[in-house]
Amino acid sequence: MLEPEVSSILSLDKTDKSSYNWRVVMRLNRKRPNMQEHPLTAQRQLVLKLIRDARGHIDAKELYRRASSKNESISPATVYRSLSLFKQLGLVDERRLGKMRCYYEIKQTPEHQHLVCQGCGKVIEFESPLIRKLVDKVQREHGFNVTKAELYLEGYCEQCKEKTG
Repeated sequence: MLEPEVSSILSLDKTDKSSYNWRVVMRLNRKRPNMQEHPLTAQRQLVLKLIRDARGHIDAKELYRRASSKNESISPATVYRSLSLFKQLGLVDERRLGKMRCYYEIKQTPEHQHLVCQGCGKVIEFESPLIRKLVDKVQREHGFNVTKAELYLEGYCEQCKEKTG
């Protein structure tokens, strides 16, 4: 059973389209053999909560800034180690978007793609059935089992497009 604080951190609004089914977080159960060396500390709970609260994409630098404002004892190394553990457990996705910065987001079940603004760095999610069709076609034609497909498009958002003329 998860600690009560963890359950409250991870409970999400079921009407929120970006919500992730947090039953996956049962992997954090301390009784599981692979978690005995990785307890869910208060600092890890904070990092996970901040990622969830971001409701989108957040980079490690911003995550550290937010975490250290709530808990002065947290270090950048703790944030990076927590992100690594969460990726290993399948709780978060790491995306390299734009200028080689890594962004983190709560792992979501539906596949989605990203638009990255070259002006302000804003990341916009979108879904397209064309991507699924392309993956299916590639799998059929090449006998290849695709396990992950990522797409991001760079350009300018509405606000930056207006500024650049």
